[in-house]
Amino acid sequence: MDRGWCDSVFLFRIDEGKSNRVDISGRTVALAMDFPGPNLSNGNGTARLYIDDGATKAQHTELEAIFQGKRGGGMQGLGSPVARWLPTRSTAISVQETKGQLTSTVGPFGGVRSRRLRNAAGKVVRLHNVTLLGATPIDLAPSGSEWHDPDMPRSFRTESGGVGRISWKG
Repeated sequence: MDRGWCDSVFLFRIDEGKSNRVDISGRTVALAMDFPGPNLSNGNGTARLYIDDGATKAQHTELEAIFQGKRGGGMQGLGSPVARWLPTRSTAISVQETKGQLTSTVGPFGGVRSRRLRNAAGKVVRLHNVTLLGATPIDLAPSGSEWHDPDMPRSFRTESGGVGRISWKG
């Protein structure tokens, strides 16, 4: 919160999975969050989910419950400081990943762009023994993401990021 507030965008690509017997494989979800500060423990956050427009109504319902933390797990912890969930949006989400570079567009709202950080030897810089939403290790991936949702408290740009694989079961 070096600016007195914190904004983030998370992008989730679901390789395979089911929730309440609904197949959610192949779906993509973006989560934009704003916390006014002065620190995250103050809560009072605003957030919105963006679910890819290929999701069926049943998939939309399940994904919304999971990513708003209503099903527990890591998302419950991440969503707990959110005081206001804006209505979920269904929108086109495109994702391209080539040679460690990820580029995504989420409707007219923004995009997530990141590249895995490499050291002088060309190896990916990786955080071990650190977990975020169940992902470990986490590859450092500086971002240049931008978000412009008129319903969110502010437009924002991000600079830090990470990439990890999550396996949730419940």
